[in-house]
Amino acid sequence: MSVFDKLKPLFWDHEDAAAGHYKRLFDFRGIWYQAVVFTAVVVLLPLIFITLADYSVTRKSAESEILLRTSRFVSNTRRTVSFFLEERRFALVFIVRDNSYEEISGAVRLGAILDNLRKGLGGFSDLGVIDASGRQHTYVGPHNLEGKDYSGQEWFKQVIEQGYYVSDVFMGYRRIPHLVIAVKHELDDGSFYVLRASVDLERFKRLLSQLEVMGGGGAVITNRKGVLQTPCEPCGRDALEKIPFPVPEYSTHTQVFEEEVGGKTMVVGYAYLLDTPFILMAIKDKDALMQPWYGTRRQIIGFLGLSVTLVLVVVIGMATYLVNKIYTADRRRVMALHEVEYSNKMASIGRMAAGVAHEINNPLQIIYEKAGLIKDYFTYKPEYKEDPRLLVLVDAVISSVERCGAITKRVLSFARHGEAMLQPVRIERLLEEVLGFVNKEAEYRSITVTLEVDEDVPEFDTDRGKLQQIFLNLINNAFSFLKESGSLTVAAKRKNSDWVAVSFADTGPGIPAKNLERVFEPFFTTRSSKGGTGLGLSITYNLVQELGGKIVAESELGEGSTFTVTLPLKPGKKGGPNPS
Repeated sequence: MSVFDKLKPLFWDHEDAAAGHYKRLFDFRGIWYQAVVFTAVVVLLPLIFITLADYSVTRKSAESEILLRTSRFVSNTRRTVSFFLEERRFALVFIVRDNSYEEISGAVRLGAILDNLRKGLGGFSDLGVIDASGRQHTYVGPHNLEGKDYSGQEWFKQVIEQGYYVSDVFMGYRRIPHLVIAVKHELDDGSFYVLRASVDLERFKRLLSQLEVMGGGGAVITNRKGVLQTPCEPCGRDALEKIPFPVPEYSTHTQVFEEEVGGKTMVVGYAYLLDTPFILMAIKDKDALMQPWYGTRRQIIGFLGLSVTLVLVVVIGMATYLVNKIYTADRRRVMALHEVEYSNKMASIGRMAAGVAHEINNPLQIIYEKAGLIKDYFTYKPEYKEDPRLLVLVDAVISSVERCGAITKRVLSFARHGEAMLQPVRIERLLEEVLGFVNKEAEYRSITVTLEVDEDVPEFDTDRGKLQQIFLNLINNAFSFLKESGSLTVAAKRKNSDWVAVSFADTGPGIPAKNLERVFEPFFTTRSSKGGTGLGLSITYNLVQELGGKIVAESELGEGSTFTVTLPLKPGKKGGPNPS
């Protein structure tokens, strides 16, 4: 037997063939489905809606917080980088204002200035003084760049126009990546010169690497053409390579957007650095940033799953319980109607049997009296007295009349079932009387019927009609399963001072274990194709309960079945001991 068969409600396989046009009213499985679906929908929809709303709100809140933190981080980092560059530009401005052209053009003085800059600020790799013609007049640093002509280069033109210049990272004459800061200084004679400094790129990189970036990302600087000025670890690209996404549009404020990079969704915050060709970017892995929210999401989904499971269990349980109640009430209603119908039928049969018995009794009495007179007449007449054949024939007539009289008395006794009353009953006589109704069927089918009644079973008060009907139902039930040459053993024995047990053991095919516990249910039958209604044992069970007794069924496949009725010897007692 499967788990579903064990948990299956009573009404699951019910089909009411007598429902007619009102079949849907008795479709208990359909009622169960409707109750479960409607209740689940009404309860789960608000729950799911609230959970989804909370899911959406918390996700948007987490994403907004990520964007806000990224924007704040970019803004703070922009100030740091801008201050780094401005600090070095202002240092160059101070130097040109504090030194005359003659002083700053000397290699010794320029070297001392470079040494002081490295010790004071750091980040400078060389210094150069370039005259108005674009030739580098004086140079101090690790490269041989003195005398280089920059007049044709773009940066020189821009510094002349703007008064200062910050380059992006480029190779230049040195053939290594670097950036420069240059300032223009006007001389009294209307001429000018340019003080040009190379910024240490490693110091620039360390400045960004020291910043703590959440989400496994990093801060990078690119120019306005999308060329990286510092390595981009989240992108997997080095300096002077292109970023793997379009250059974001210009904005005076910090902006944040999402971009697919290497198959991952990255949160990119950027800000244009004023007076520089640089764009500062913070690139963060969105999945890493969303990890705290993913934990919350698991909790939300777990809560929803647990809530849905609990709601469904309660809804299914309550729907099953209520529909079972409706089904049981309907079965009781139908049972009551059938019992009324059965009682009316039995009463009608009883009245008819009583009428027939009375009608038969009248001529039987006449035959009996006339046969007696004939016998007396033959006794007084010598010519007949000596003829034994005549006396035997008369005795046969009288015996047959007496037998018919006994049968009519039995029918009259059975016809009085409707009269509920307590009266003294002897089990043995009552069983013999009931078996008398089935003797002919037993003889016809070669069924052996054995009656065993212990001598210590006393006479006791009970409802004779109900008890007679109980015994007759159990015997008929046994006969319905017995084949030719089967046997039925009816035994009565005293259990103790208060109880008597009557058992009906047949040698039929037996009852399967799955059906044994349902044999007393109304309308349960395995013989529907042979006219079984499933009411006989159910009515018998109720009659036994009304008498204060107990009935149990025991059976094994191939070994037959035994129904044991335990009855109280004293009116008013209920239940009874378990029959052995």
